[in-house]
Amino acid sequence: MIITIGAIKGGCGKSLIATNLTVLRSQLGKKVLLIDADEQGTASDWSDHRIGLGIKTQWTCVRLRSNAVRTEVIKLKENYDDIIIDCGGRDTTSLRAALMVCDIFVVPFQPKSFDIWTATKVSELIEEARILNSKLKTYAFINCAMARGNDNDDAKKILNQIPGIILLSQTIGMRKSFSNATSEGLGVCETKIDKKAIEEIKALSEMIFINQDMSFLMHNVLKNDINTLQI
Repeated sequence: MIITIGAIKGGCGKSLIATNLTVLRSQLGKKVLLIDADEQGTASDWSDHRIGLGIKTQWTCVRLRSNAVRTEVIKLKENYDDIIIDCGGRDTTSLRAALMVCDIFVVPFQPKSFDIWTATKVSELIEEARILNSKLKTYAFINCAMARGNDNDDAKKILNQIPGIILLSQTIGMRKSFSNATSEGLGVCETKIDKKAIEEIKALSEMIFINQDMSFLMHNVLKNDINTLQI
């Protein structure tokens, strides 16, 4: 499965989500490739930091930019169960290349006006991408959710009205444990400290992957049944 984490505005927590999903999928026994397609290089810096600390890393991390994101993913996709692409926070050639080859586009939104106002532009980008990638699904969710107030609900109401975007019910709270884990070269689930944060990221991962995992399983079952009938 190929997942792109991206947006057209920076600071919404894309790299944090990408790295944590990478850790979780690896813990499930998946062979994972993490692609850093962001000019800032946050995901690959985190991966280098982790390796420098001598922490066991079960996945592969590579840096790719521009159209190489598409061409190299096509070459590598058969070698991995999951490919997670961390793209920058703007409309770049790298992001568009990733959208040409991915199954799911995941867009984090902070519950702030400047972030939510970009949703229409994200919708336009998705519409363009689907011309060449008709299977593309787009999931959005609220990241750095507020503990109090109506900001989360207000943001969800707006996102629910945006064409081409499926809003996930799971939110990720603004928790220091995520940044603390990152500074240690870890995913939050590896720290085993903040149970709420771990529950949130696991629930988000399940929402993103479970339908695709089931679809893949059913496809293989039907394929095997057809092969049996032919025999």
